[in-house]
Amino acid sequence: MTATYARPRTASANFLPAISTMASCYKGHYPLNVFRQSLMMPWRPSTYYKVASVAPTMASFTNSAPGCNETKNAQIPSNRTTLLTRYTPQDWYECNQTSYRESESYRHNAERLRADTARLIQDKENITKKTQFETSKNLGERVNDIMFWKSELAHETEQMIEETNSLNEVKKRLERALAETEGPLQEVECIRSCQERMRRYLDKAITQLTTNRGTQHELEQDINDKNTAYRIDGKCHQLRNTSDGISYYRGIDHVDATISVPESWAKYTDHNILRSQSERAASAKLRNDIENLLNSTSNEMWNQFNNLNLSFTNRISETAEAKNKLQTHLAKTLQVIFQTELTIESIKKAIKDKEAPLKVAQTRLDERTRRPNVELCRDPAQIHLINEVRELDNTIQTLKQRLKDAEETLQMLVHKKSSLEYDLSIKANTLFIDQEKCMGMRKSFPSTPRLVGYT
Repeated sequence: MTATYARPRTASANFLPAISTMASCYKGHYPLNVFRQSLMMPWRPSTYYKVASVAPTMASFTNSAPGCNETKNAQIPSNRTTLLTRYTPQDWYECNQTSYRESESYRHNAERLRADTARLIQDKENITKKTQFETSKNLGERVNDIMFWKSELAHETEQMIEETNSLNEVKKRLERALAETEGPLQEVECIRSCQERMRRYLDKAITQLTTNRGTQHELEQDINDKNTAYRIDGKCHQLRNTSDGISYYRGIDHVDATISVPESWAKYTDHNILRSQSERAASAKLRNDIENLLNSTSNEMWNQFNNLNLSFTNRISETAEAKNKLQTHLAKTLQVIFQTELTIESIKKAIKDKEAPLKVAQTRLDERTRRPNVELCRDPAQIHLINEVRELDNTIQTLKQRLKDAEETLQMLVHKKSSLEYDLSIKANTLFIDQEKCMGMRKSFPSTPRLVGYT
């Protein structure tokens, strides 16, 4: 709603005359210049400054018309009394005294607040300095504690890295020794047993290396956390009231993100160090066990090597003899296959030779079926032609059956030939493996240093 600022209407004849000093009372609550200033304001009041649009009349300030009772007339004050005596002098005096008392009270309260504020500022300044001193002291102690545990962690990390490198080197030796056993592995249970033991210890070494790396990771993570904490607490320890970067962080004192206390904090690092020491001891024991395993397996394999050389020599002789016999049978089979193929060709030729006589006989029979009437006689010629056709059919069927049998025989011979050739290739491959590869590799059987993992 927009307040209405308007000048009052011109007083008509029925208005009361203006009273000298109070004439402005009938022109609105504010002077004209106040209205002009109000209209120029960026905001416009609405309800509380609205001017009445109806001008007062004479009847509003005079007695009622004749006929009205006196009680009603008594309730309506006169015009001059209403306008000139709104407050009494006593009201004015009491109002001033109240204002004086309130002023003195406000001044007294302000002075007391000022004094209390000064004392409060001084007290808080003392508490702030004391707290800051204690905090700096605690941070300094914390920095020293972190430095101590950092040095312990660094020392233990170096020890763990050294142990891990040693175990890793032994693991590589074990892998090389296991690889060396692949050469003379044919039919050697001793080497298989050695390999199985090597694999078991290799798995143990891999597991131990994983544990060592996990422990080393925890140590390094703890060192990184200590470095971060050292940097943060060191920065906090160096902060002063004049330092850059200080600011308000409202409510930070109510945020508790801590997950440990000094006892659990120190216990955590001590546990990491104890665990690392335990894993290093287990790793060292495993390295000793691997060393003993490499020495024992090396001796076992060398003893077996000499015994196996004789077995390889005997086996090579047996395989060579079997290969020679297979070659003899293959040669005989090839000869039979050649003869069978000739037989098949001759049978095919014989069948082909019977086709022309069969066609002649069948053609003669067909022609003679066209003889007219009684001439269509079953004479001896007819009977001989019929017997000839049937005899030629039987001959061709017999030759075809013999051709089928010959072809099946040829297939069996070819299959046997393939089998003999396959067996012969296997024997040749066996001889190549045993005589060339195996014996060739056994000429360079791994030496004892290589069997224990050294290059």
